[in-house]
Amino acid sequence: MKGFDNAEFKRSWRVLVLALVGVATSSSSLLLYSFSSMVIPLQNAMGWDRAQLQAAITALSLGTIVASQLAGWLNLRYGLRAVTLVSLVTLCLSVWAMTGINGSIWSLYLGFFLVPLAGLGTLQVTWSHLVNLWFDENRGLALAIILSGSGLAAIGLPLITAWAINRWNWQAGFLALGLLPLLLALPLALRWLLPTADARQTSTASTALAGGLLLSEALRSWRFWVCNLSMTLVVACVVGMVTNIVPLLQDRGLSALQASQVFSSFGVSLILGRLVVGYLIDRLWAPAVASLALLMPAFACGIFAYGDATIGLYILATLLVGVGAGAEFDIAAFLIARYFGMRDYGRLFGAHLGLITAGAALSPLLFALLYKVTGGYSAMLLFSGICFVVGPLLLLTLGGYPRYQGQALAAT
Repeated sequence: MKGFDNAEFKRSWRVLVLALVGVATSSSSLLLYSFSSMVIPLQNAMGWDRAQLQAAITALSLGTIVASQLAGWLNLRYGLRAVTLVSLVTLCLSVWAMTGINGSIWSLYLGFFLVPLAGLGTLQVTWSHLVNLWFDENRGLALAIILSGSGLAAIGLPLITAWAINRWNWQAGFLALGLLPLLLALPLALRWLLPTADARQTSTASTALAGGLLLSEALRSWRFWVCNLSMTLVVACVVGMVTNIVPLLQDRGLSALQASQVFSSFGVSLILGRLVVGYLIDRLWAPAVASLALLMPAFACGIFAYGDATIGLYILATLLVGVGAGAEFDIAAFLIARYFGMRDYGRLFGAHLGLITAGAALSPLLFALLYKVTGGYSAMLLFSGICFVVGPLLLLTLGGYPRYQGQALAAT
């Protein structure tokens, strides 16, 4: 195993801080992690029921799918800096525009669909692309650090939203959210988001820019579809598990408070799992590390299926799901860069992100159907357990990392 070399972090820590803040205040993070604090205020103000409100997350996922495709293309055409700076401003304006939703639930759905499009340059496609350009030897750990921004968002955004709503009204919640990218991410991006040409002059990652596959070429590569299928199976089931752990535990006799306390361990293992896996994939063969980490939720399914499990076992199971959830996106960003190069990374990761987001959007609907048909969670746990075995094992077929030679990415 290679030792730890912090030279890249000394040189590129500003990029790391920028990307961490960017992920935490991205278009998807702002609405996803504040949503729980918005449900009851919107229900009281508009009269919408909770089932109707939950569909807003599906609209958010659909908007993210479209936005991730556009982000990769626009970053390639106009450059990371220009697209990101414009997107941070339009993201702020689009979130503020949510204060104008009316009594029609479709105005909420439309808003949740359009916000990711307005903030397309703030999605993970952009921030992972930036970090991949600046980091090579510690790329996995760097990606893990910035993607932990979603964990910070999950901790802070509900508190900020709830404070603003309690202090004023539900519109103030959207106003507070819209201020965050403007006050936090935009100043850092103006100062530290350098053109890629400057990054090449100072980054040892310049050799990684020497070549790679175009999107059209990757679409004909079996490795690309193995990555897509593997990560879609895992991500879809992680999302399904996360949205069902609390009601599952309540069905097992735990109170709402106890179930929520058990679930609180999820965030801790998500961040820790992300950082540990990120460190290891820089030093070991990434598919092997990924397979081991992503298998963990399969054991969790077995524990949840055991009817007489104790609270301690339920906490362990939740921790195992968190490890898988923490590993998924940084592994995906790392694998796309290592196996397909940086030549067309934005569009490649955008396509990959779109596919796994589609799986994440569909999984709650599938799991709701399984629950309705069977009257319990056994079918969901069986299905998820199978996916948590098949998906990770598929990664073991990828083989060694290719070496690309060719023209460097010039558009950014």
